[in-house]
Amino acid sequence: MTAAILVGILVAGGVYLVLQRELLRVTFGFVLLGHAVNVLFVAAGGMARRDPAFIGQTDPDSAADPLPQAFVLTAIVITFGITVYLLALLRAGGPEQDPEQDPEQDPERDRDAGADEGTEQGP
Repeated sequence: MTAAILVGILVAGGVYLVLQRELLRVTFGFVLLGHAVNVLFVAAGGMARRDPAFIGQTDPDSAADPLPQAFVLTAIVITFGITVYLLALLRAGGPEQDPEQDPEQDPERDRDAGADEGTEQGP
């Protein structure tokens, strides 16, 4: 029951963040969704059976199923790769320009131009 609540909370937070406009929030939402899938896979493998799966040392009926663990490892790698790709897209995008703002009336540019005029003193 605890795993189901955790998956629900992670999916809700992940979907909320993925639907945001900023790419960094979308990236964090994707990470939350990846963690939700990992918890779901581990829960699907059986929460009560946790004995190591060593041949001849443990009872095969109580051994943990290795297939969900392999799925989780694959999901971790895929989530990490896509997260790095999204962060690279965010880094390559640079600062966004507001399309409604007139580049001629940029107050920061005017302030820098005024500072340059005050410091330039020619002969």
